Amino acid sequence: MDKKNQFNEIYNKHYNKVFRLCKGYFCGDIALASDAAQEIFIKVWENLDTFRNESSISTWIYKIAVNTCLLYLRKSFSRKEIRTVIMPQVVSDIYSNEKEEQLQQMYKCIQKLEETNKMIILMTLDGIEYNEISEVIGITEETLRVRIHRIKKTLTKCVQNEDI
Repeated sequence: MDKKNQFNEIYNKHYNKVFRLCKGYFCGDIALASDAAQEIFIKVWENLDTFRNESSISTWIYKIAVNTCLLYLRKSFSRKEIRTVIMPQVVSDIYSNEKEEQLQQMYKCIQKLEETNKMIILMTLDGIEYNEISEVIGITEETLRVRIHRIKKTLTKCVQNEDI
């Protein structure tokens, strides 16, 4: 398979997950998430020849995605600007106002987490397998399970207005 076809296959398979991960990092800012996702796939294209199959392709892409999102947060955008972006309307009319407020509060709470914990919970919410998350983060699966449990407790307290 040539590089172009390989890239197209990778792009089609992974774009949505990468975009959602970026959206989580940027508090739902679609334009910023879209820019970051584009940059991520440019990096994937540029470095595809260097991928050595030491991990799965998706793990490699997530590492690029996480590093790119963190770079965006550190670069020309202050954390304050990103955190104050208006939350996207992710909830349909079937949710009550109370449920909608809880979801918005959860997004705000996720933004308060330390960078690694934010990355872990966003990947978990996106349904990424624990073994893949642990590989991206560089910790054991057991340690990851403990961290996820603690993160969920922290988020629960925050959502219930006990702050973190």
